Amino acid sequence: MKLTLGKVFDALNNIGLLHLLNDEQFERLAFRVFLGKKLDLKNPRTFNEKLQWLKLYDRKPEYTMMVDKYEVKDYVARLIGEEYIIPTLGVWDRFEDIDFSMLPDQFVLKCTHDSGGLVICKDKRNLDIETARKKIERCLKSNFYFTGREWPYKNVKPRIIAEKYISENQSDSIKDYKFFCFGGQVKCFKIDFDRFTEHHANYYDISGQILDVGENTCSPNLKKGIILPETLTKMMELSEILTKDVPFLRADFYSVDGSIYFGELTFYPNSGFGSFTSEEFDVEMGKWINLPGGGNYYRQ
Repeated sequence: MKLTLGKVFDALNNIGLLHLLNDEQFERLAFRVFLGKKLDLKNPRTFNEKLQWLKLYDRKPEYTMMVDKYEVKDYVARLIGEEYIIPTLGVWDRFEDIDFSMLPDQFVLKCTHDSGGLVICKDKRNLDIETARKKIERCLKSNFYFTGREWPYKNVKPRIIAEKYISENQSDSIKDYKFFCFGGQVKCFKIDFDRFTEHHANYYDISGQILDVGENTCSPNLKKGIILPETLTKMMELSEILTKDVPFLRADFYSVDGSIYFGELTFYPNSGFGSFTSEEFDVEMGKWINLPGGGNYYRQ
Protein backbone atom coordinates (compact mmCIF):
# COMPACT_ATOMS: atom_id res chain seq x y z
CA MET A 1 0.00 0.00 0.00
CA LYS A 2 1.40 3.37 -1.03
CA LEU A 3 1.97 5.57 1.98
CA THR A 4 0.66 9.08 1.38
CA LEU A 5 0.62 12.19 3.54
CA GLY A 6 -3.13 11.77 3.88
CA LYS A 7 -2.74 8.21 5.17
CA VAL A 8 -0.12 9.36 7.67
CA PHE A 9 -2.46 12.14 8.83
CA ASP A 10 -5.35 9.67 9.27
CA ALA A 11 -3.12 7.23 11.15
CA LEU A 12 -1.96 9.92 13.57
CA ASN A 13 -5.54 11.06 14.04
CA ASN A 14 -6.80 7.52 14.63
CA ILE A 15 -4.36 6.98 17.51
CA GLY A 16 -5.33 10.30 19.04
CA LEU A 17 -2.16 12.34 18.47
CA LEU A 18 -4.07 15.06 16.63
CA HIS A 19 -6.79 15.29 19.26
CA LEU A 20 -4.62 17.82 21.11
CA LEU A 21 -5.20 20.36 18.34
CA ASN A 22 -8.14 22.72 18.69
CA ASP A 23 -10.73 22.69 15.91
CA GLU A 24 -9.24 25.57 13.93
CA GLN A 25 -5.71 24.18 14.14
CA PHE A 26 -6.97 20.79 12.99
CA GLU A 27 -8.90 22.30 10.06
CA ARG A 28 -5.90 24.31 8.88
CA LEU A 29 -3.59 21.30 9.00
CA ALA A 30 -6.07 18.91 7.35
CA PHE A 31 -6.90 21.45 4.63
CA ARG A 32 -3.22 21.71 3.76
CA VAL A 33 -2.74 17.94 3.83
CA PHE A 34 -5.79 16.89 1.79
CA LEU A 35 -6.27 19.88 -0.51
CA GLY A 36 -2.73 21.20 -0.71
CA LYS A 37 -3.83 24.75 0.07
CA LYS A 38 -3.79 27.25 2.87
CA LEU A 39 -7.19 27.61 4.49
CA ASP A 40 -8.53 31.17 4.33
CA LEU A 41 -11.07 31.64 7.11
CA LYS A 42 -11.01 35.43 6.93
CA ASN A 43 -12.23 35.55 3.32
CA PRO A 44 -13.44 32.03 2.46
CA ARG A 45 -14.40 31.62 -1.19
CA THR A 46 -14.61 27.95 -2.09
CA PHE A 47 -17.20 25.38 -1.03
CA ASN A 48 -14.64 23.52 1.08
CA GLU A 49 -13.36 26.70 2.74
CA LYS A 50 -16.86 27.77 3.66
CA LEU A 51 -17.63 24.35 5.12
CA GLN A 52 -14.66 24.81 7.47
CA TRP A 53 -16.00 28.24 8.45
CA LEU A 54 -19.44 26.77 9.12
CA LYS A 55 -17.91 24.07 11.34
CA LEU A 56 -16.41 26.76 13.54
CA TYR A 57 -19.05 29.47 13.60
CA ASP A 58 -22.49 28.06 12.70
CA ARG A 59 -23.15 25.93 15.77
CA LYS A 60 -26.81 25.51 16.55
CA PRO A 61 -27.71 22.92 19.23
CA GLU A 62 -30.33 21.27 17.01
CA TYR A 63 -27.62 20.23 14.53
CA THR A 64 -26.60 17.44 16.93
CA MET A 65 -30.09 15.92 16.76
CA MET A 66 -30.10 16.32 12.97
CA VAL A 67 -27.03 14.09 12.52
CA ASP A 68 -28.21 11.45 15.02
CA LYS A 69 -29.47 8.60 12.82
CA TYR A 70 -32.15 7.71 15.36
CA GLU A 71 -33.28 11.10 16.70
CA VAL A 72 -33.47 12.68 13.24
CA LYS A 73 -36.28 10.33 12.20
CA ASP A 74 -38.88 12.04 14.41
CA TYR A 75 -37.65 15.44 13.23
CA VAL A 76 -37.97 14.50 9.56
CA ALA A 77 -41.33 12.79 10.07
CA ARG A 78 -42.74 15.97 11.62
CA LEU A 79 -41.62 18.03 8.65
CA ILE A 80 -42.42 15.81 5.67
CA GLY A 81 -44.35 12.78 6.96
CA GLU A 82 -43.85 9.36 8.49
CA GLU A 83 -44.24 7.64 5.10
CA TYR A 84 -40.70 8.68 4.09
CA ILE A 85 -39.01 7.13 7.13
CA ILE A 86 -37.33 3.72 6.92
CA PRO A 87 -38.97 1.71 9.74
CA THR A 88 -36.86 1.22 12.85
CA LEU A 89 -36.88 -2.37 14.14
CA GLY A 90 -35.04 -1.70 17.38
CA VAL A 91 -32.57 0.52 19.20
CA TRP A 92 -29.97 -0.58 21.75
CA ASP A 93 -27.05 0.81 23.76
CA ARG A 94 -25.05 -2.42 23.60
CA PHE A 95 -24.60 -5.12 20.98
CA GLU A 96 -25.31 -7.87 23.52
CA ASP A 97 -28.77 -6.42 24.09
CA ILE A 98 -29.84 -7.25 20.52
CA ASP A 99 -32.25 -10.19 20.36
CA PHE A 100 -31.62 -11.43 16.84
CA SER A 101 -34.48 -13.93 17.12
CA MET A 102 -36.87 -10.96 17.10
CA LEU A 103 -35.45 -9.47 13.91
CA PRO A 104 -36.67 -10.43 10.41
CA ASP A 105 -34.52 -12.40 7.97
CA GLN A 106 -33.34 -9.18 6.35
CA PHE A 107 -32.33 -5.98 8.16
CA VAL A 108 -29.62 -3.34 8.49
CA LEU A 109 -27.68 -2.48 11.64
CA LYS A 110 -26.33 1.06 12.01
CA CYS A 111 -24.56 3.10 14.64
CA THR A 112 -26.41 6.32 15.37
CA HIS A 113 -23.35 8.51 15.89
CA ASP A 114 -20.96 7.89 13.02
CA SER A 115 -20.47 7.16 9.34
CA GLY A 116 -19.45 3.62 8.49
CA GLY A 117 -20.91 1.57 11.33
CA LEU A 118 -23.09 -0.46 8.98
CA VAL A 119 -23.97 -4.16 8.79
CA ILE A 120 -26.27 -5.37 5.99
CA CYS A 121 -28.03 -8.67 6.61
CA LYS A 122 -29.76 -10.18 3.59
CA ASP A 123 -30.20 -13.63 5.18
CA LYS A 124 -30.10 -13.99 8.96
CA ARG A 125 -29.11 -17.65 8.69
CA ASN A 126 -25.81 -16.58 7.12
CA LEU A 127 -25.09 -13.60 9.36
CA ASP A 128 -21.66 -13.77 11.01
CA ILE A 129 -22.69 -12.32 14.36
CA GLU A 130 -19.15 -12.23 15.75
CA THR A 131 -17.86 -10.20 12.78
CA ALA A 132 -20.85 -7.88 13.11
CA ARG A 133 -20.18 -7.53 16.83
CA LYS A 134 -16.54 -6.53 16.29
CA LYS A 135 -17.45 -3.91 13.68
CA ILE A 136 -20.28 -2.38 15.69
CA GLU A 137 -18.42 -2.36 19.00
CA ARG A 138 -15.39 -0.74 17.37
CA CYS A 139 -17.65 2.03 16.07
CA LEU A 140 -19.42 2.44 19.41
CA LYS A 141 -16.08 3.20 21.07
CA SER A 142 -15.15 5.95 18.62
CA ASN A 143 -16.24 9.59 18.52
CA PHE A 144 -16.79 10.50 14.87
CA TYR A 145 -16.24 14.17 15.73
CA PHE A 146 -12.49 13.60 15.86
CA THR A 147 -12.37 12.25 12.29
CA GLY A 148 -12.92 15.62 10.65
CA ARG A 149 -13.98 17.89 13.54
CA GLU A 150 -17.62 17.85 12.47
CA TRP A 151 -18.75 19.24 15.80
CA PRO A 152 -22.47 18.17 15.63
CA TYR A 153 -21.32 14.57 16.12
CA LYS A 154 -19.37 15.33 19.29
CA ASN A 155 -22.27 14.78 21.69
CA VAL A 156 -24.40 12.25 19.78
CA LYS A 157 -25.18 9.30 22.05
CA PRO A 158 -23.61 6.11 20.60
CA ARG A 159 -26.38 3.58 19.98
CA ILE A 160 -27.29 0.82 17.57
CA ILE A 161 -30.42 0.77 15.46
CA ALA A 162 -31.86 -1.93 13.24
CA GLU A 163 -33.79 -0.81 10.18
CA LYS A 164 -35.91 -2.47 7.56
CA TYR A 165 -33.80 -3.68 4.64
CA ILE A 166 -34.61 -1.88 1.40
CA SER A 167 -32.98 -2.68 -1.92
CA GLU A 168 -33.07 -2.40 -5.67
CA ASN A 169 -33.34 -5.88 -7.19
CA GLN A 170 -32.00 -7.42 -3.95
CA SER A 171 -28.67 -5.63 -4.44
CA ASP A 172 -26.68 -4.21 -1.52
CA SER A 173 -25.71 -1.24 -3.69
CA ILE A 174 -28.79 0.94 -3.67
CA LYS A 175 -28.54 4.30 -5.46
CA ASP A 176 -28.21 7.26 -3.14
CA TYR A 177 -29.70 10.59 -4.27
CA LYS A 178 -27.95 13.50 -2.54
CA PHE A 179 -29.36 17.01 -2.89
CA PHE A 180 -27.06 19.96 -2.24
CA CYS A 181 -29.20 22.67 -0.67
CA PHE A 182 -28.13 26.25 -0.07
CA GLY A 183 -30.41 28.25 2.18
CA GLY A 184 -33.09 25.66 1.52
CA GLN A 185 -32.73 25.69 -2.27
CA VAL A 186 -31.45 22.73 -4.31
CA LYS A 187 -28.68 23.88 -6.63
CA CYS A 188 -27.41 20.48 -7.80
CA PHE A 189 -27.51 16.83 -6.81
CA LYS A 190 -25.41 13.73 -7.14
CA ILE A 191 -26.15 10.04 -7.43
CA ASP A 192 -23.89 7.53 -5.69
CA PHE A 193 -23.97 4.06 -7.23
CA ASP A 194 -22.15 0.70 -7.16
CA ARG A 195 -21.11 1.52 -3.59
CA PHE A 196 -19.91 -1.98 -2.72
CA THR A 197 -18.28 -2.86 -6.03
CA GLU A 198 -16.74 0.16 -7.76
CA HIS A 199 -18.13 3.24 -6.05
CA HIS A 200 -18.80 6.23 -8.32
CA ALA A 201 -20.84 9.43 -8.04
CA ASN A 202 -22.21 11.56 -10.86
CA TYR A 203 -23.28 15.18 -10.43
CA TYR A 204 -26.35 16.76 -12.10
CA ASP A 205 -27.90 20.19 -12.36
CA ILE A 206 -31.47 20.71 -11.18
CA SER A 207 -32.84 19.99 -14.67
CA GLY A 208 -31.28 16.51 -14.53
CA GLN A 209 -28.43 17.22 -16.96
CA ILE A 210 -25.23 15.40 -16.03
CA LEU A 211 -22.31 17.69 -15.16
CA ASP A 212 -18.76 17.12 -16.33
CA VAL A 213 -17.44 17.38 -12.76
CA GLY A 214 -17.12 15.12 -9.77
CA GLU A 215 -15.07 14.18 -6.74
CA ASN A 216 -11.52 12.89 -7.01
CA THR A 217 -12.01 10.36 -4.20
CA CYS A 218 -15.27 9.02 -5.65
CA SER A 219 -14.84 9.61 -9.36
CA PRO A 220 -17.73 10.14 -11.76
CA ASN A 221 -18.57 7.63 -14.47
CA LEU A 222 -20.10 9.81 -17.17
CA LYS A 223 -20.74 6.79 -19.39
CA LYS A 224 -23.00 5.20 -16.78
CA GLY A 225 -26.54 5.43 -18.09
CA ILE A 226 -28.71 6.23 -15.09
CA ILE A 227 -32.41 6.70 -15.72
CA LEU A 228 -33.56 9.41 -13.37
CA PRO A 229 -36.56 8.32 -11.28
CA GLU A 230 -40.02 9.85 -11.61
CA THR A 231 -39.71 10.72 -7.93
CA LEU A 232 -36.83 13.14 -8.58
CA THR A 233 -38.91 16.32 -8.41
CA LYS A 234 -40.61 15.16 -5.21
CA MET A 235 -37.26 14.36 -3.60
CA MET A 236 -36.10 17.89 -4.43
CA GLU A 237 -39.22 19.35 -2.84
CA LEU A 238 -38.71 17.31 0.32
CA SER A 239 -35.04 18.27 0.45
CA GLU A 240 -35.89 21.96 0.40
CA ILE A 241 -38.35 21.53 3.27
CA LEU A 242 -35.73 19.75 5.40
CA THR A 243 -32.95 22.25 4.72
CA LYS A 244 -34.83 25.53 5.07
CA ASP A 245 -32.88 28.33 6.77
CA VAL A 246 -29.58 26.39 6.89
CA PRO A 247 -26.66 27.98 4.96
CA PHE A 248 -25.72 24.59 3.51
CA LEU A 249 -27.20 21.17 4.12
CA ARG A 250 -27.32 18.07 1.97
CA ALA A 251 -30.42 15.90 2.12
CA ASP A 252 -30.05 12.26 1.08
CA PHE A 253 -32.86 10.04 -0.16
CA TYR A 254 -33.45 6.65 -1.75
CA SER A 255 -36.00 5.93 -4.44
CA VAL A 256 -37.14 2.30 -4.65
CA ASP A 257 -40.03 1.05 -6.77
CA GLY A 258 -41.67 4.46 -6.78
CA SER A 259 -41.32 4.95 -3.01
CA ILE A 260 -39.11 7.61 -1.43
CA TYR A 261 -37.11 6.97 1.75
CA PHE A 262 -35.15 9.51 3.78
CA GLY A 263 -31.47 8.64 4.24
CA GLU A 264 -29.69 11.30 6.29
CA LEU A 265 -28.74 14.97 6.57
CA THR A 266 -25.14 15.93 5.89
CA PHE A 267 -23.70 19.28 6.94
CA TYR A 268 -20.11 18.82 5.73
CA PRO A 269 -19.61 16.42 2.78
CA ASN A 270 -16.18 14.78 3.02
CA SER A 271 -15.66 16.96 6.12
CA GLY A 272 -14.89 19.79 3.70
CA PHE A 273 -11.62 18.14 2.69
CA GLY A 274 -12.76 16.52 -0.57
CA SER A 275 -11.29 17.81 -3.82
CA PHE A 276 -13.27 18.12 -7.04
CA THR A 277 -12.18 17.27 -10.57
CA SER A 278 -12.74 20.96 -11.33
CA GLU A 279 -11.47 23.69 -9.00
CA GLU A 280 -13.91 26.05 -10.70
CA PHE A 281 -16.79 23.92 -9.41
CA ASP A 282 -15.45 24.27 -5.86
CA VAL A 283 -15.47 28.05 -6.33
CA GLU A 284 -18.93 28.06 -7.95
CA MET A 285 -20.45 26.04 -5.13
CA GLY A 286 -18.77 28.38 -2.67
CA LYS A 287 -20.67 31.28 -4.20
CA TRP A 288 -23.93 29.52 -3.36
CA ILE A 289 -23.23 29.58 0.40
CA ASN A 290 -24.24 32.78 2.17
CA LEU A 291 -22.40 32.72 5.47
CA PRO A 292 -24.29 33.93 8.57
CA GLY A 293 -23.37 37.48 9.45
CA GLY A 294 -21.67 37.84 6.09
CA GLY A 295 -18.82 35.64 7.32
CA ASN A 296 -17.55 38.31 9.71
CA TYR A 297 -17.19 36.13 12.83
CA TYR A 298 -13.58 35.18 12.21
CA ARG A 299 -10.95 36.72 14.47
CA GLN A 300 -7.27 36.20 13.72
